[in-house]
Amino acid sequence: MTRPETHRGACLCGGVVFEVDAPLRPVTTCHCTQCRKQSGHFWAATSVPHDRFRLIRDTGLRWFHASDSARRGHCGQCGAFLFWEPAGEARISFAAGALEGTTGLTIAERWFTEDGGDYDPEANAPPQGLPERLPASCLCGDCRFDLPAPAGPVTACHCLQCRVLSGHFSASFDADPNSLRWQSRLSERVFTTPGGASRGFCATCGSKLWFRAADGRFSVEAGVVDGPTGGRLARHIHVASMGDYYTIGDGLPQHAKDASDA
Repeated sequence: MTRPETHRGACLCGGVVFEVDAPLRPVTTCHCTQCRKQSGHFWAATSVPHDRFRLIRDTGLRWFHASDSARRGHCGQCGAFLFWEPAGEARISFAAGALEGTTGLTIAERWFTEDGGDYDPEANAPPQGLPERLPASCLCGDCRFDLPAPAGPVTACHCLQCRVLSGHFSASFDADPNSLRWQSRLSERVFTTPGGASRGFCATCGSKLWFRAADGRFSVEAGVVDGPTGGRLARHIHVASMGDYYTIGDGLPQHAKDASDA
């Protein structure tokens, strides 16, 4: 008997590793508020029944119950948003961006685009007035801050780190870290990458908060802003590392890597 094809996935630090047996469901992207905050942009997931899913390592795994209908899994060590599991069903969804190597998948559906960010050309966010300062918070509310409006140009990053941590690809805008007014940093955690960059996230719910490059450049994840940002997606970077399950069709400038890395 031919053995099924197996796909392997992991968080960025290796604290969570899993395997799934094919076939995998086509990818669905979700722009709902919960997925937006946890991913920092929007989430992309595929799914299998429980009997085709195996946890190989779970030392970093943390579950957050955002509602009675499902729980959400992330790595409490690096912040990678990995799983969504509905209550009372024998299936689990997992981040397409966390899968290693070639997936052979494609995006089939886009959900809750009306809840997406105003900066996102793939969303259908209704027009809203822009406040003087942008309120931002994680999904559970343990981390809250505000910063000056508007957000300005938003950069989408498709590097491997951003894909694994967000579950798809990231979207962030530059900010002065001294301009952030924090109301709560109760569960803020910082993951330092091998290259010396720092990534802030909420350890309780896994929401992505901010990024500080090794050279000191600082940015805020666009999806963590509670309402309109006043920003607009402006470019894509590190597209040479993008996942095989999606394409970029918005006509914006694309760079094989970050133009500032040249």
